[in-house]
Amino acid sequence: MELDGKVAIVTGAGSGIGRATALAFAKAGCSVVVADIDEVGGNETVGLVHDAGGTAMFTRVDVTEPRSLEAMFEAAAAEYGGVDIVHNNAGLVSGEPLWPDITPETLLRVMSVNLGGVVVGTQLAIPYLRKRGGGAIVNTASMASLYPMTVDPIYSATKAGVTMFTKACAPLAEEGIRVNAVLPGLVNTALLPKSGDGARWADWAYAARDAMGMMEPSVVADAVLALCRDDTAVAREQVVGALPPGDAHGDDLQVDNLHVDDGDT
Repeated sequence: MELDGKVAIVTGAGSGIGRATALAFAKAGCSVVVADIDEVGGNETVGLVHDAGGTAMFTRVDVTEPRSLEAMFEAAAAEYGGVDIVHNNAGLVSGEPLWPDITPETLLRVMSVNLGGVVVGTQLAIPYLRKRGGGAIVNTASMASLYPMTVDPIYSATKAGVTMFTKACAPLAEEGIRVNAVLPGLVNTALLPKSGDGARWADWAYAARDAMGMMEPSVVADAVLALCRDDTAVAREQVVGALPPGDAHGDDLQVDNLHVDDGDT
């Protein structure tokens, strides 16, 4: 897919991976819909796009609310005439107190954002992409979908759900709608302090950094754009970053003879 002139929606675009991806799409010539529940962060992203000479608009969205997602797509179509690309990126970590002392309300919120937002966002995108004769959807999963994250099992479960959902969407390629996923390792974003008490990282985040290193959001953004450009990419689980060492065991990360095929699945 040639990106210049396309319309891209990015959820969770008020910071981190979403912001980096929105900026990358704009640099590639896309009109970008910056969608986030954080109005301040979202508008800051739009300002950064405009400062770089790109085109963007902000729309507030709560990805756990279907009506809010519907309004996001309607706003994109009204402003830019349609939608070609959707990056379902909004996500949460559970934070403290850690599993199993986490509250049921937090568990449900993480599930609704990380998995529900991706599933409903994809379903609502399909009619818009059909009108354009096809398009690309990229879902943000995580390396935590490949191994059990024992201190935040609901995060692992939701991200594993995103990867399986992405693979199950492969038949949409018959209509020219390609659904893929990026699986980043630890990324340097504002989400890291939220892994702990909101001001400091959780111990597991330090353990993950020591095991895998840490990357900047722009690295993930590059992978998202590459999947959109590659017309052969269908139901691909694209690992981004270095995998943890094989046969590694620890209190916070568990990996057993991990094998990942980051090509077509």
